[in-house]
Amino acid sequence: MNDTKEVMKKTPIDLVYMALGAVLITICSWISIPTTVPFTMQTFAVFFVLLTLGGKRGTVAILVYVLLGAVGVPVFAQFSSGIGILLGNTGGYIVGFIFMGLAYWMIIGLLGKKIWAEILALVIGLVVCYSFGTAWFMFVYAQANGAVGIATVLAWCVIPFVIPDLIKLGLAVTLARRLSPVLKLQ
Repeated sequence: MNDTKEVMKKTPIDLVYMALGAVLITICSWISIPTTVPFTMQTFAVFFVLLTLGGKRGTVAILVYVLLGAVGVPVFAQFSSGIGILLGNTGGYIVGFIFMGLAYWMIIGLLGKKIWAEILALVIGLVVCYSFGTAWFMFVYAQANGAVGIATVLAWCVIPFVIPDLIKLGLAVTLARRLSPVLKLQ
């Protein structure tokens, strides 16, 4: 009986945390860093949300973010939204964030919340996201333009983002570690 009361007490707070996680991902998706291949801070936010909220709440926050964008709330990069974005060439990378969260949740569940396990889980989650997004890109691109090779898609959609994403991962780990005592979310 006490376990049920404890769960009920945490639920509203969990909802607030998950909503704030979705908001953080949204704000970071609007921040564009102009380089040869422009990128957003969206991946940083996904890493940070998973690290601070944990696998379960973090994955739900990512899912809320994706669903908000799917129904038309302009949460994606460049204030875009809609199911068309998710069904477009690069939509698989956005949906891949959900799989990143699931991978993180599973790995942390198996290995525990140690720094090396968190980094490993985020790196594996990023590979899962890249894999899903690349497969989706190849499928959608082939429907519209004809077949394209895996090396070409990796050169377009993954390789330019690996180093920036690893830098964002390092930044997210550092910030989450420093803010963890203050946030007290776990």
